[in-house]
Amino acid sequence: MFVPLWVIAVVVWATFAGSGAGEAVAASNAPLGYQIMCLKTPSECRGGGAERVEATPDLLATLQKVNDWVNRSIKPQNDEGADSWDANATVGDCEDYVLVKRRRLIKAGIPPSALRIAFVETRSGVGPAVLVVNTTREQYALDNLTRTIKPLKQTGYRVVSMQTANPAKWR
Repeated sequence: MFVPLWVIAVVVWATFAGSGAGEAVAASNAPLGYQIMCLKTPSECRGGGAERVEATPDLLATLQKVNDWVNRSIKPQNDEGADSWDANATVGDCEDYVLVKRRRLIKAGIPPSALRIAFVETRSGVGPAVLVVNTTREQYALDNLTRTIKPLKQTGYRVVSMQTANPAKWR
């Protein structure tokens, strides 16, 4: 996807100008593609609500249903050129799967602050993004590489970077 020069200029300006809105994104160590998406569509980057949700059978069923639906609905395709993040994707890479899942779970009533985007490393060295749901029991990973949702600690993944409850901040 082509990223207009003005978008890149805004990201660079926000990084160095010290504006209030720019500081939250620029100081976050968030991936550049995420920062650009947040500047274009801030509604996709809002937090709010509880940082954890009750791990009920209904919640787990919702997570499974959304994971299955999104995994079947998006045709996998790597970005060509600049990293592009799209919460409306029908074709895309792991970040796009994560964003569509996040959006659908928020619409299902799960608070945004309980949903975290994580970059992980598989045992074979692949570095996908997954959606992590913080529950009162544990963190569950929704992954486009598998139909099964499972506790993050049982995936075999090593977390490289993850959002905090504030989606603009990553650790």
